[in-house]
Amino acid sequence: MEDFQAVAGNGLSAKLDGKEVFGGKREFIEEKVRIPEDVLQKSWHLAEQGKTPLFFAQDGKFCGIIAVADTLKEDSVEAISRLKKMGMKVVMLTGDNERTAKAVAKLAGVDEVRAGVLPEGKDEVIRELKKEGKTIMVGDGINDAPALTSADIGAAIGAGTDVAMDAADLVLMKSSLMDVCTAIHLSRAVLRNIHENLFWAFFYNVIGIPLAAGVYYPLLGWKLNPMFGAAAMSLSSFCVVMNALRLNLFRADNQSLQIEKKEEKEEKKEISEMEENTKVIEITGMMCGHCEAHVKKALEEIPQVDSAEASHEKGTAVVKLNAPVDDEVLKKAVEAQDYKVTAIR
Repeated sequence: MEDFQAVAGNGLSAKLDGKEVFGGKREFIEEKVRIPEDVLQKSWHLAEQGKTPLFFAQDGKFCGIIAVADTLKEDSVEAISRLKKMGMKVVMLTGDNERTAKAVAKLAGVDEVRAGVLPEGKDEVIRELKKEGKTIMVGDGINDAPALTSADIGAAIGAGTDVAMDAADLVLMKSSLMDVCTAIHLSRAVLRNIHENLFWAFFYNVIGIPLAAGVYYPLLGWKLNPMFGAAAMSLSSFCVVMNALRLNLFRADNQSLQIEKKEEKEEKKEISEMEENTKVIEITGMMCGHCEAHVKKALEEIPQVDSAEASHEKGTAVVKLNAPVDDEVLKKAVEAQDYKVTAIR
């Protein structure tokens, strides 16, 4: 491959075996070749599914399309929901076409979509949004670097490019949007703690310093022994430090979410294991409790069977296993008692 070129926000071009090849967005390829109408309709359908259609051409002839899609992470929807609950407006900036962007935004719950944005365009959008209030930009690619620099706070995804991480103010090590919520919660907790410390220190000193200096004595007769003054000052510092140390008790919201997911997975695993270790045998011919006892005894004589419960009313026997066993073994054990097995599930 020769003369390889990346056209920012459009696609790629190169020479392969002496032939010119192009790949990228529709508008870029339409400048080179005519795209069939049925292919365009197919691409619109793919875009509405949240996929990005990439068009390819070689030597003046259209070759075809390939649809690609980013998987929406499980915690992304939850993170966006939490950001909105925190009073934030979530805007998605993407170079993808508008149909694809809107499809993904609908799934994620994004407030506003800016599609078909070139790298320099993202920078312009951030400058525009800054007029409405403080902005935080989250990105992972080279194209995001200018916008990360322009935003009040730039946050780079840990799995992203070095350029993006160099341009950002902070790096999300776990590559999860939930960390953005955590960072905002933590920063708000720190600011709140600082304001509390400043208030109490100011309030304490406004009253304590004049009292220790004897300012109130001529008017109100209040005075303070210097030893108690020194102790009070130490107590003030102690209270401020202890209040600051409360930040060690900070717990991220996504920690509880991760615990819930872990418990849910363990529960599903237990259910799955129970289903794997349990079999239901459908039996015809059982008429009474005596028949149930015969079937139960026959099944429990099989080494791999821990226990068996038969019911002539339901026409079934539920078997709990301690090891895998072939259905034919269970069937033979029941049919040896002159009952017929119709199904094992």
